[in-house]
Amino acid sequence: MYSIYNTVSDIILDIDLPVGDSKRVNCPNCGGIKTFTITNSEGKLLWNCYKASCNVKGATRVPMSVDDISSILDGRSTKQDETFSLPEYVVPRTYDIAEWAWELYKIDAEELGLMYDVKEDRVVFPIKHDGKIIDATGRAMKNIQPKWKRYGNSGLPYVCGHGKVAVVVEDCVSAAVVGFGSPSFVGVALLGTSLQETHKGYLSQFSTAIIALDPDALTKSIEFSKELRGHVNDVRVLRLEDDLKYRNPTDMENLHGIITD
Repeated sequence: MYSIYNTVSDIILDIDLPVGDSKRVNCPNCGGIKTFTITNSEGKLLWNCYKASCNVKGATRVPMSVDDISSILDGRSTKQDETFSLPEYVVPRTYDIAEWAWELYKIDAEELGLMYDVKEDRVVFPIKHDGKIIDATGRAMKNIQPKWKRYGNSGLPYVCGHGKVAVVVEDCVSAAVVGFGSPSFVGVALLGTSLQETHKGYLSQFSTAIIALDPDALTKSIEFSKELRGHVNDVRVLRLEDDLKYRNPTDMENLHGIITD
């Protein structure tokens, strides 16, 4: 005799529900006719019974295919394409930002497509999808607040690189340092201190993700690793001595050591 939970689990696992779709069936708990609804919300299955006397509900993660992820991102980028455009005072790269990028962090402003906010003196990192700029974030070159400014609201991370291992960091510079010229790593910048559903959706295409937040955010790194384990098969936490953008030799050695373990 199955418990209620196992019965619900069996029903959910038997239903092949595409991302974005819902299905209504008879409730396995109370027997309500067509009162039990299951929804696949971007790889998260949600279920509940709408009958007032029944309290069955829950959620679980299911894997998403590459096509599912692409479809979700395409939908978001289409909305962004319709509404987002960079301010006219954000212009193509200048000598100043090229020098700033190379002298401080050894990243190439031209190859990365960095831009310049003339009005606020910021280096602008464009966020692209399918070759189109759908968002951007800018870092102040001088001591002004806020240090970082988001120009759009796509919710997508800033990404740099074409490797097979995602390295999750907080800011664009660290992502660029990790991903620029690397055959192994993709730097994925959260652009903040929280892990959003859009981040999880993007990261689910990788088999390995390394959480490498700033040294003072170890607790948060561990929390993120737990959240990501429903989306990525292999999730690891890299304990840093310094921010990755400063290329601390021990940190870089430990990072590269992970893929040879």
